[in-house]
Amino acid sequence: MTQKIRKWVGNAVYFAIVFLLLMLFLSPFLWMVYCSFKTPIELSKLPVNWLKGLTLDNYNKVFVQQNFFKFIKNSLIVAGGSTIFGLILGLPAAFAIARHSMKKASMLILVSRMMPGITFLLPLYIMFRQIGIVDTYLSLILSHMLTGLPFIIWLMTPFFESIPKDLVEAAIVDGAGSMTAFLRVVLPLSVPGIVTASILSFTFSWNNFMFSIVLATNKTRTVPVAIYNFISYASIDWGGLMAAATVITIPILILAITTQRYVIRGMTAGAVKG
Repeated sequence: MTQKIRKWVGNAVYFAIVFLLLMLFLSPFLWMVYCSFKTPIELSKLPVNWLKGLTLDNYNKVFVQQNFFKFIKNSLIVAGGSTIFGLILGLPAAFAIARHSMKKASMLILVSRMMPGITFLLPLYIMFRQIGIVDTYLSLILSHMLTGLPFIIWLMTPFFESIPKDLVEAAIVDGAGSMTAFLRVVLPLSVPGIVTASILSFTFSWNNFMFSIVLATNKTRTVPVAIYNFISYASIDWGGLMAAATVITIPILILAITTQRYVIRGMTAGAVKG
Protein backbone atom coordinates (compact mmCIF):
# COMPACT_ATOMS: atom_id res chain seq x y z
CA MET A 1 0.00 0.00 0.00
CA THR A 2 2.85 2.32 0.86
CA GLN A 3 4.47 1.69 -2.51
CA LYS A 4 1.22 2.56 -4.31
CA ILE A 5 0.91 5.79 -2.33
CA ARG A 6 4.50 6.72 -3.18
CA LYS A 7 3.88 5.99 -6.85
CA TRP A 8 0.69 8.08 -6.79
CA VAL A 9 2.45 10.98 -5.03
CA GLY A 10 5.37 10.76 -7.46
CA ASN A 11 3.03 10.91 -10.46
CA ALA A 12 1.11 13.80 -8.95
CA VAL A 13 4.32 15.77 -8.33
CA TYR A 14 5.55 14.97 -11.84
CA PHE A 15 2.35 16.18 -13.53
CA ALA A 16 2.23 19.25 -11.29
CA ILE A 17 5.76 20.21 -12.32
CA VAL A 18 4.97 19.61 -16.00
CA PHE A 19 1.81 21.72 -15.70
CA LEU A 20 3.69 24.58 -14.03
CA LEU A 21 6.40 24.50 -16.70
CA LEU A 22 3.80 24.47 -19.47
CA MET A 23 2.01 27.44 -17.94
CA LEU A 24 5.32 29.25 -17.55
CA PHE A 25 6.26 28.83 -21.20
CA LEU A 26 2.76 29.12 -22.66
CA SER A 27 1.63 32.14 -20.64
CA PRO A 28 3.18 34.74 -23.02
CA PHE A 29 1.53 33.06 -26.00
CA LEU A 30 -1.83 32.71 -24.25
CA TRP A 31 -1.69 36.35 -23.11
CA MET A 32 -0.91 37.43 -26.69
CA VAL A 33 -3.91 35.49 -28.03
CA TYR A 34 -6.18 36.90 -25.33
CA CYS A 35 -5.07 40.49 -25.96
CA SER A 36 -5.73 40.03 -29.68
CA PHE A 37 -9.46 39.95 -28.83
CA LYS A 38 -9.45 43.05 -26.60
CA THR A 39 -10.28 46.64 -27.50
CA PRO A 40 -7.52 49.25 -27.07
CA ILE A 41 -9.36 50.87 -24.15
CA GLU A 42 -9.69 47.59 -22.25
CA LEU A 43 -6.03 46.73 -22.88
CA SER A 44 -4.97 49.87 -21.04
CA LYS A 45 -7.13 49.20 -17.97
CA LEU A 46 -5.88 47.64 -14.74
CA PRO A 47 -6.92 45.36 -13.18
CA VAL A 48 -7.84 43.24 -16.16
CA ASN A 49 -11.53 42.61 -16.79
CA TRP A 50 -11.30 39.20 -18.44
CA LEU A 51 -14.74 39.10 -20.07
CA LYS A 52 -15.27 42.75 -20.99
CA GLY A 53 -14.23 44.40 -24.24
CA LEU A 54 -13.84 41.24 -26.33
CA THR A 55 -13.99 41.95 -30.07
CA LEU A 56 -12.97 40.66 -33.50
CA ASP A 57 -12.12 44.13 -34.80
CA ASN A 58 -8.40 43.50 -34.42
CA TYR A 59 -8.55 40.57 -36.83
CA ASN A 60 -10.62 42.68 -39.19
CA LYS A 61 -7.73 45.17 -39.20
CA VAL A 62 -5.24 42.38 -39.89
CA PHE A 63 -7.03 40.65 -42.77
CA VAL A 64 -9.19 43.42 -44.27
CA GLN A 65 -7.51 46.76 -43.61
CA GLN A 66 -3.89 45.58 -43.72
CA ASN A 67 -4.48 42.67 -46.14
CA PHE A 68 -2.21 40.24 -44.31
CA PHE A 69 -3.05 37.53 -46.82
CA LYS A 70 -0.62 39.22 -49.20
CA PHE A 71 2.16 39.24 -46.61
CA ILE A 72 1.47 35.62 -45.70
CA LYS A 73 1.74 34.70 -49.38
CA ASN A 74 5.05 36.57 -49.60
CA SER A 75 6.38 34.74 -46.55
CA LEU A 76 5.31 31.37 -47.93
CA ILE A 77 7.04 32.06 -51.26
CA VAL A 78 10.25 33.29 -49.65
CA ALA A 79 10.43 30.64 -46.90
CA GLY A 80 9.47 27.85 -49.29
CA GLY A 81 11.89 29.02 -51.98
CA SER A 82 14.84 29.42 -49.62
CA THR A 83 14.15 25.98 -48.12
CA ILE A 84 13.87 24.23 -51.50
CA PHE A 85 16.98 25.84 -52.98
CA GLY A 86 18.81 25.31 -49.69
CA LEU A 87 18.05 21.58 -49.90
CA ILE A 88 19.08 21.39 -53.57
CA LEU A 89 22.48 22.89 -52.77
CA GLY A 90 22.92 21.76 -49.19
CA LEU A 91 22.19 18.03 -49.42
CA PRO A 92 24.88 17.23 -52.05
CA ALA A 93 27.34 19.50 -50.22
CA ALA A 94 26.68 17.75 -46.90
CA PHE A 95 27.02 14.33 -48.57
CA ALA A 96 30.36 15.31 -50.15
CA ILE A 97 31.67 16.62 -46.81
CA ALA A 98 30.56 13.44 -45.03
CA ARG A 99 31.83 11.03 -47.69
CA HIS A 100 35.29 12.62 -48.03
CA SER A 101 35.69 13.61 -44.34
CA MET A 102 36.19 17.28 -45.18
CA LYS A 103 36.56 18.48 -41.60
CA LYS A 104 37.93 21.91 -42.56
CA ALA A 105 34.99 22.57 -44.88
CA SER A 106 32.60 21.45 -42.15
CA MET A 107 34.23 23.84 -39.69
CA LEU A 108 34.04 26.68 -42.24
CA ILE A 109 30.32 26.04 -42.68
CA LEU A 110 29.86 26.14 -38.91
CA VAL A 111 31.77 29.44 -38.64
CA SER A 112 29.62 31.00 -41.38
CA ARG A 113 26.52 29.83 -39.50
CA MET A 114 27.74 31.55 -36.34
CA MET A 115 28.38 34.91 -38.03
CA PRO A 116 25.59 37.48 -37.49
CA GLY A 117 23.43 38.06 -40.54
CA ILE A 118 23.85 41.81 -40.32
CA THR A 119 27.45 41.29 -41.48
CA PHE A 120 26.14 40.38 -44.95
CA LEU A 121 23.30 42.89 -45.08
CA LEU A 122 25.03 45.92 -46.59
CA PRO A 123 27.13 43.94 -49.14
CA LEU A 124 24.01 42.06 -50.24
CA TYR A 125 22.01 45.25 -50.62
CA ILE A 126 24.73 46.90 -52.74
CA MET A 127 25.14 43.78 -54.88
CA PHE A 128 21.39 43.26 -55.39
CA ARG A 129 20.90 46.94 -56.21
CA GLN A 130 23.61 46.78 -58.86
CA ILE A 131 21.95 43.85 -60.61
CA GLY A 132 18.44 45.27 -60.09
CA ILE A 133 16.78 42.61 -57.95
CA VAL A 134 16.08 44.62 -54.78
CA ASP A 135 12.43 44.23 -53.73
CA THR A 136 12.04 40.89 -55.49
CA TYR A 137 11.39 37.40 -54.19
CA LEU A 138 14.76 36.33 -55.58
CA SER A 139 16.72 38.77 -53.41
CA LEU A 140 14.85 37.67 -50.28
CA ILE A 141 15.23 33.97 -51.08
CA LEU A 142 18.98 34.35 -51.67
CA SER A 143 19.46 36.38 -48.50
CA HIS A 144 17.44 33.94 -46.38
CA MET A 145 19.56 31.09 -47.73
CA LEU A 146 22.50 32.62 -45.85
CA THR A 147 20.79 31.37 -42.72
CA GLY A 148 19.16 28.20 -44.03
CA LEU A 149 21.87 26.73 -46.26
CA PRO A 150 24.69 26.50 -43.66
CA PHE A 151 22.21 25.05 -41.18
CA ILE A 152 21.08 22.37 -43.64
CA ILE A 153 24.70 21.40 -44.38
CA TRP A 154 25.64 21.45 -40.69
CA LEU A 155 22.65 19.30 -39.72
CA MET A 156 22.83 16.79 -42.57
CA THR A 157 26.60 16.15 -42.51
CA PRO A 158 26.57 14.00 -39.34
CA PHE A 159 23.36 12.39 -40.57
CA PHE A 160 25.05 11.26 -43.78
CA GLU A 161 28.09 10.15 -41.77
CA SER A 162 25.84 7.81 -39.80
CA ILE A 163 24.84 5.94 -42.99
CA PRO A 164 27.18 2.95 -43.55
CA LYS A 165 29.59 3.59 -46.41
CA ASP A 166 29.21 -0.04 -47.47
CA LEU A 167 25.73 0.75 -48.81
CA VAL A 168 27.04 3.47 -51.12
CA GLU A 169 30.04 1.40 -52.19
CA ALA A 170 27.80 -1.59 -52.94
CA ALA A 171 25.61 0.58 -55.17
CA ILE A 172 28.67 1.90 -57.00
CA VAL A 173 30.00 -1.65 -57.48
CA ASP A 174 26.63 -2.61 -58.98
CA GLY A 175 27.11 0.07 -61.64
CA ALA A 176 25.49 3.12 -60.11
CA GLY A 177 27.31 6.44 -60.30
CA SER A 178 27.94 8.58 -57.24
CA MET A 179 24.94 10.80 -58.00
CA THR A 180 22.67 7.80 -58.62
CA ALA A 181 23.79 6.21 -55.36
CA PHE A 182 23.16 9.49 -53.59
CA LEU A 183 19.65 9.88 -55.05
CA ARG A 184 18.49 6.26 -54.79
CA VAL A 185 20.29 4.97 -51.71
CA VAL A 186 21.32 7.83 -49.43
CA LEU A 187 18.36 10.19 -49.73
CA PRO A 188 15.65 7.56 -49.02
CA LEU A 189 17.52 6.61 -45.84
CA SER A 190 17.83 10.27 -44.85
CA VAL A 191 14.16 11.28 -44.94
CA PRO A 192 13.90 12.06 -41.18
CA GLY A 193 16.96 14.32 -41.37
CA ILE A 194 15.74 16.03 -44.54
CA VAL A 195 12.32 16.67 -42.99
CA THR A 196 13.98 18.11 -39.88
CA ALA A 197 16.28 20.37 -41.90
CA SER A 198 13.36 21.53 -44.05
CA ILE A 199 11.14 22.38 -41.11
CA LEU A 200 13.81 24.29 -39.22
CA SER A 201 15.05 26.11 -42.33
CA PHE A 202 11.47 27.11 -43.19
CA THR A 203 10.94 28.35 -39.63
CA PHE A 204 14.13 30.43 -39.66
CA SER A 205 13.10 32.03 -42.94
CA TRP A 206 9.50 32.62 -41.81
CA ASN A 207 10.71 34.47 -38.71
CA ASN A 208 13.49 36.41 -40.44
CA PHE A 209 13.07 40.13 -39.95
CA MET A 210 16.39 41.80 -40.74
CA PHE A 211 16.81 41.02 -44.45
CA SER A 212 13.16 41.71 -45.29
CA ILE A 213 13.08 45.14 -43.69
CA VAL A 214 15.98 46.30 -45.91
CA LEU A 215 15.53 44.34 -49.14
CA ALA A 216 11.71 44.47 -49.44
CA THR A 217 9.07 47.14 -49.82
CA ASN A 218 5.29 46.78 -49.63
CA LYS A 219 5.22 44.54 -52.72
CA THR A 220 7.35 41.72 -51.27
CA ARG A 221 7.15 42.51 -47.55
CA THR A 222 6.94 39.44 -45.30
CA VAL A 223 4.82 39.03 -42.18
CA PRO A 224 7.45 39.89 -39.51
CA VAL A 225 8.01 43.27 -41.18
CA ALA A 226 4.29 43.82 -41.83
CA ILE A 227 3.71 43.95 -38.08
CA TYR A 228 5.23 47.42 -38.16
CA ASN A 229 2.05 48.62 -39.88
CA PHE A 230 0.49 48.72 -36.42
CA ILE A 231 3.25 50.94 -35.00
CA SER A 232 3.16 54.66 -35.72
CA TYR A 233 5.20 57.62 -34.54
CA ALA A 234 2.71 58.63 -31.86
CA SER A 235 1.01 55.38 -30.81
CA ILE A 236 0.93 51.61 -31.00
CA ASP A 237 -2.19 49.63 -31.86
CA TRP A 238 -1.63 46.88 -29.29
CA GLY A 239 -4.76 44.95 -30.19
CA GLY A 240 -3.92 44.85 -33.89
CA LEU A 241 -0.29 44.10 -33.06
CA MET A 242 -1.27 41.14 -30.91
CA ALA A 243 -3.66 39.85 -33.58
CA ALA A 244 -0.95 40.10 -36.24
CA ALA A 245 1.56 38.33 -33.99
CA THR A 246 -0.98 35.57 -33.37
CA VAL A 247 -1.55 35.15 -37.11
CA ILE A 248 2.21 34.83 -37.63
CA THR A 249 2.70 32.39 -34.78
CA ILE A 250 -0.19 29.98 -35.39
CA PRO A 251 1.12 28.42 -38.68
CA ILE A 252 4.56 27.74 -37.19
CA LEU A 253 2.98 26.38 -34.02
CA ILE A 254 0.81 23.99 -36.02
CA LEU A 255 3.84 22.96 -38.10
CA ALA A 256 5.89 22.30 -34.96
CA ILE A 257 3.14 20.25 -33.29
CA THR A 258 2.37 18.10 -36.34
CA THR A 259 6.00 17.40 -37.21
CA GLN A 260 7.67 17.22 -33.80
CA ARG A 261 8.21 13.46 -34.01
CA TYR A 262 10.09 13.88 -37.29
CA VAL A 263 12.21 16.66 -35.82
CA ILE A 264 13.14 14.59 -32.76
CA ARG A 265 13.88 11.54 -34.90
CA GLY A 266 15.96 13.58 -37.33
CA MET A 267 17.93 15.39 -34.63
CA THR A 268 18.82 12.13 -32.84
CA ALA A 269 19.35 9.85 -35.85
CA GLY A 270 22.47 11.67 -37.02
CA ALA A 271 23.99 11.61 -33.56
CA VAL A 272 24.75 7.86 -33.68
CA LYS A 273 26.96 6.49 -36.41
CA GLY A 274 26.05 3.15 -37.91
